[in-house]
Parts: sequence; C-alpha cells; structure tokens
Amino acid sequence: MRIARVSVPDLDGPVFGVINGQQIGLLKGHPFGELEPAGVALDLDDVKILSPVLPSKVVCVGKNYADHAKEMGGEVPAEPVIFIKPNTTVIGEGEPIVCPPQSENVHHEAELAIVISHLCKNVSVERAGEVILGYTIANDVTARDIQHRDGQWTRAKSFDTFCPLGPWIETELDPSNLDISCEVNGEVRQSGNTHDMVRGAHEMVAFISSVMTLLPGDVILTGTPAGVGPIVHGDEVVVTIEGIGALANPVVLR
Repeated sequence: MRIARVSVPDLDGPVFGVINGQQIGLLKGHPFGELEPAGVALDLDDVKILSPVLPSKVVCVGKNYADHAKEMGGEVPAEPVIFIKPNTTVIGEGEPIVCPPQSENVHHEAELAIVISHLCKNVSVERAGEVILGYTIANDVTARDIQHRDGQWTRAKSFDTFCPLGPWIETELDPSNLDISCEVNGEVRQSGNTHDMVRGAHEMVAFISSVMTLLPGDVILTGTPAGVGPIVHGDEVVVTIEGIGALANPVVLR
C-alpha cells in the first residue's frame, strides 16, 4: 500500500491518502493507526504530492555502506554513527534543493528511509517491524566542504531543503534487497543495493530507539552507497529505489 501526503484545492492543510493507480483515496486524520477512509477519491493530477511526513526529527546513519565509507577515506565504525537533520530540511517531490552561498561543494546522497508508526523506545531487532509504517526515498544532501571544515556533520547536513523525501510511503516492502540509484541530469552517479548495508533497517530502529524515543512520523535514513558527488544550479537529481519509485528534485542557487 502506498500512502501519500497531499495538498488538495479548497481544503485547509495537507491530507493523507492511499494511492490506487492514478487515484488517491483520502483518509480521515493521519495514517499512524487504523486507517479511516474519508470516502473521497481524487485523480493524482488534481493534487500536489508533498513530503510523505513532516517528522519531529530525521535520524541518519553514517557510513552504513562499506564502499561509501571507503570513498570518504574511512572505515565502517564499530558502532553505528548517527546524526540528526532538523525537520526544516524536509521537502517533497519536485521541490527545489537550494544550495546555500556558504558552500561550494553540495553533494547528493541516495538513501532508503524508514518511517516510524508508533511511539517507541528500546525496541528489539525482532520487534522493529511492529513500529515501522513503511519506507520512502530520501536524499541526504550535504555541504561537503563545510562538513570537512567543521570536522562534524550538523551544519553541513542541516540547511533548509537538504532532505528531500517521497514521493510516498510504501508499507509492504522487504528492505533487505532493493536496488538504489541516483541520477543527475540523466547520468547515473550511484548504483547499489540495500543488501550491502552493514546494518539493516530493523537493526537501525533497535539501535536508535535505545538512544532516543521515536515518535510517529519520525524518519530514519539508512546510509548511502558509493558514488556521492556534486550538484549545482540547474541540475535535476533523481533517486530511485526498487519497489517505491523515484524522487526527483531540481537544484537552484539561493
């Protein structure tokens, strides 16, 4: 099942819906519990698809693919390295990634994203699936030069628009063996598979929930394969994940 968050003409505020072919059946309230249809179906062309959630936090896992850790001049850490992107980084399908004037080297990072369904803390690996609503596509945009200058990742990862998400949440997906790629202006930059993750999706939910409470709608980014590289004004970045679809965003200079 695909759950989207959309803007509908003549309705105040975003609404959630379930996609069925070229239509979306709107829901009452949110999808973090029993789904309640609103009895309204619209053509997808008549709505604007937004980021699938606006999370309280985006928790990211660094160096979770060995080939990416190597290209960044390091090794996979003994324990997961996590960091947080603020929710003001989140944008949806088709919205522009804005390169800030402080950086001259902004990079794309294609990632599988986990969407949390329930408030949870200290979840075991075995029960992690019970608190996962589904999966979506993410681009962990990074100001690489600032990352290197600062010696840590917060500022480089936290500029507004630096976390495209979408276009929807796929609830019926095995995250362990999915092709993942990133194209810039039609050129393939990243091509990998989630089976190459050092630590899988359920393991990441367990580890992160041992550190902090996760809330419904929170998002976990699971790391990126090798091939990250620069994006500049005028580019179009498309991240594709098998079983979910594609997330496309233009790049502009602020």
